[in-house]
Amino acid sequence: METPQTHSSESMSKDLSELLKEATKEVHEQAENTPFMKNFQKGQVSLHEFKLVTASLYFIYSALEEEIERNKNNPVYAPVYFPAELHRKAALEEDLEYFYGSNWREEIPCPEATKKYVERLHYVGKNHPELLVAHAYTRYLGDLSGGQVLKKIAQKALQLPSTGEGLAFFTFDGVSNATKFKQLYRSRMNALEMDHATKKRVLEEAKKAFLLNIQVFEALQELVSKGQENGHPMQPTGELRTRNINRSYEHGKTLLRAGV
Repeated sequence: METPQTHSSESMSKDLSELLKEATKEVHEQAENTPFMKNFQKGQVSLHEFKLVTASLYFIYSALEEEIERNKNNPVYAPVYFPAELHRKAALEEDLEYFYGSNWREEIPCPEATKKYVERLHYVGKNHPELLVAHAYTRYLGDLSGGQVLKKIAQKALQLPSTGEGLAFFTFDGVSNATKFKQLYRSRMNALEMDHATKKRVLEEAKKAFLLNIQVFEALQELVSKGQENGHPMQPTGELRTRNINRSYEHGKTLLRAGV
């Protein structure tokens, strides 16, 4: 007779990538259905909103990549260490200078929800590095999938240059074939040595990562609704180029969901 413990043990014997996809399915859908992301996917995003989310992403990736560097030789993370292919901090710095100018470090806001996310990343990296893969997986593989849809939407809606200025975050020069690279990443991740208890903790941390991301979206939405950016009134939103974008909405949702 199969016991709950037996069933749990059999479930944990699956590949980590498969377990993560199953465990985060519900919270992933919650994230993509936040008002901020739903509007973004429809092309209903202003330049100010895009600048705000880019700023938050800078703080998040700075923390994530600082902790990745701290643990790059740790066997609990080393197999999935791909700085040249994946790291986003430098790209975000490039985007922020484009949007805010040379004094961007003094201009960008960091909402409380973003600070909370950053604190969690530092805590994990310093105290529980075996959980760091959960954060790297949820961010980078999503960037390589759904992020490419968002890049096209942002470029159209915000009339950004076709040469890519302001969109460096979405450009992975070190990845020539995203599908093959994601396969490699998953295979490396699946090869990480961890017991069933650690796998469970990684799954819970991945869900926490999505919840932290949702809180960031909600905070940015609140900031926008208050009409403030870094404590200053925001400029009126210009007319958006949303024509031909709505038809990409459902397609974009599908790709976003497929990202991880």
